[in-house]
Amino acid sequence: MNGRLNCRAWACGLVLLALIGCKNDQPPVSKTNGPPVAAATPATEVKVVVITMFELGEDEGDEAGEFQLWKARQKLNKRFAFPQSHHDLFLNEETGVLGMVTGMGTNRSSSAIMALGLDPRFDLRNAYWLVVGIGGFDPLDASIGSGAWAEWVVDGDFGHEIDAREIPEDWETGYFPLFTKEPYPEVMPPNQGEVFQLNGKLTEWAYQLTKDTPLSDDEHIAEQRKLFTKYPNAQRLPFVLKGDSISSMTFWHGDLMTIWANKWVKYWSKGQGEFVSAGMEDTGTAQSLFYLDRAGKADYDRLMVLRTASNFTQPPPGITAAENLAAEGEDYAGLELALESGYRLGSRVVDTLVGGWEKYQNNLPYEP
Repeated sequence: MNGRLNCRAWACGLVLLALIGCKNDQPPVSKTNGPPVAAATPATEVKVVVITMFELGEDEGDEAGEFQLWKARQKLNKRFAFPQSHHDLFLNEETGVLGMVTGMGTNRSSSAIMALGLDPRFDLRNAYWLVVGIGGFDPLDASIGSGAWAEWVVDGDFGHEIDAREIPEDWETGYFPLFTKEPYPEVMPPNQGEVFQLNGKLTEWAYQLTKDTPLSDDEHIAEQRKLFTKYPNAQRLPFVLKGDSISSMTFWHGDLMTIWANKWVKYWSKGQGEFVSAGMEDTGTAQSLFYLDRAGKADYDRLMVLRTASNFTQPPPGITAAENLAAEGEDYAGLELALESGYRLGSRVVDTLVGGWEKYQNNLPYEP
């Protein structure tokens, strides 16, 4: 008897709770260990990521680094806090162009790109990635203010090194690949991040699109060109070419180091690459995008690298490397010219991709 009464009381209690719930017009609430979770905000689709590496001061209104021209001219006005990396992000909501400053060096570039690629606020699966920054150029290949599109980016830090004062007499350099015993061995060791090949068809497309773009010049640079009497390309007006990049955390300079860079790029690209520009970040960027592609977060085939010449990797004839580096320091005479060239060339690519997004979202520009 008591059991039946208890069951009836329990059933009445359920009815009463249901009536209370209906009266208050509230859905059932499940208990959790924390506050209510807000509905997820849809990720912002990004069409192009413009990757710069440094800014000199503020993002606008003072002496420009690599980012300022892009922020102003592409109207990158919506700011996204990015405390997990070097610099906040800026977006043009109408065009879908996102600008970033990674910080200098492969360590900062790799961490910045990875942090962005894993950021849930952005959908980067169809985004194009444009590295656009200054660099030191080989005077054999180009002049100050010129721009080079790379297909190969080679790391200049990953290896063995013996001080030049202690190397064997028959060695031309004390720098050689990991897991080898001498410079440039015939049997190449496995690639562990020493070299990245970009999408050559996309590189060619960017080059063809921009190769006839008029580039600025100035009187001071014109006078500096005259010093490079043995280098015809260094004496030309700024122009556009295809040429490959070496990344190194060490700012190296001089005739012998430039010879090494040429051989190092040739070696790791198996003779297909041609050293033109020296920077500090490109292999870090490529490495992170390679991993993000593997995770389905980005498309490695949509990476482009554009470097513009702010200085040369070696001095003009008659001046030592130490004298030239001391005189030049970090105050590159060609900085402003290189920044303008970077924007003129890079913006043609960005504007073309955004303007044709209906096609380029799902098809690479060289595809029918």
